[in-house]
Parts: sequence; structure tokens; C-alpha cells
Amino acid sequence: MLLELVLPLDDAFEDEAFEVDVVLPLPELLAFDPVVVLELDDETDVSSSSPLQPINVLELVTFYPMFRQSPVGKHHIRVCRTLSCAMAGGYQLLDAFCRHANIEKTHGGKGHLFKSADGKYSVEFVECLASCGTGPVCMINDDFYEAVSEENVPQLLDKYQ
Repeated sequence: MLLELVLPLDDAFEDEAFEVDVVLPLPELLAFDPVVVLELDDETDVSSSSPLQPINVLELVTFYPMFRQSPVGKHHIRVCRTLSCAMAGGYQLLDAFCRHANIEKTHGGKGHLFKSADGKYSVEFVECLASCGTGPVCMINDDFYEAVSEENVPQLLDKYQ
């Protein structure tokens, strides 16, 4: 439970000016994986051990990409949705990943994260992946792919069984 890991930080909350600064390093402190999953109970636990209100923790969790509200799939797909990629087919690419990975956009979706029922794949829209001239781009786990077309999706998914 997250509360047990936050309690040693109580001294850091004495100075209210730093209360948000104390929550932000939690991904590094709590997990080997740089992404931390905070479920609603955890948000309440963090706020109950600090001067932060649950809404303040929810704001952090929904703003910063290193926090998640639900776990990702075994193979996590990030599709860029910013202007260059959107105009090059980023939205259609996300739909193709969902279609080929049997992901219903409503299944387990929180925000822009969608997961297959078996937990094998998750797909999410992300902000710029810094390859605007070669869009649409995506990442599967830590692998980066440029100029991805809808036709490439089945072959890409075959690499990640």
C-alpha cells in the first residue's frame, strides 16, 4: 500500500510550500518502473498523510504522465496525437491498434488509456513523441516507430506476443 511508503515523508510536509514537490518524486521512490499507478484509495492515502487534499493529488495524477490511474497492458502502445501526427493519421493509427489488438475504446479506459480485456495490450494517446516530420509515430514498450501506417499495425503487433 502506498501509505506505508509515504509516511516516512511526513517531515517533508512541514513546509507547506513544498507539499506538491514532495509528491512529484514518488515515482522514483516507489517503483523500479518510472510509471506509478495510483488508484483512488492511494490518492486518499497520500492526501491523508500530507496537507494535500484528494483533489490536489488527483490533479497531479491526471496531469503528469509518470502517474497512472490504472495499470497498463503487458505491451504498452503510445500513439502521438499532436498536430503533425494527427494530420498524418495518428487518430486512425490509434483506431487501427485498437481494432487489431481487440481493444474496445470503452474497456477499462481512463482518460486516453485503453486496455485489451486479456491485459496483453494497452493503447494510449500521448503528447508529442518528438518526431513531427515522420508522423504518425508510436512507441510500443520502449521501441520507437516512425511513419507508421494502418497497414503496419498487424506486423508490429506480431512482434509483441
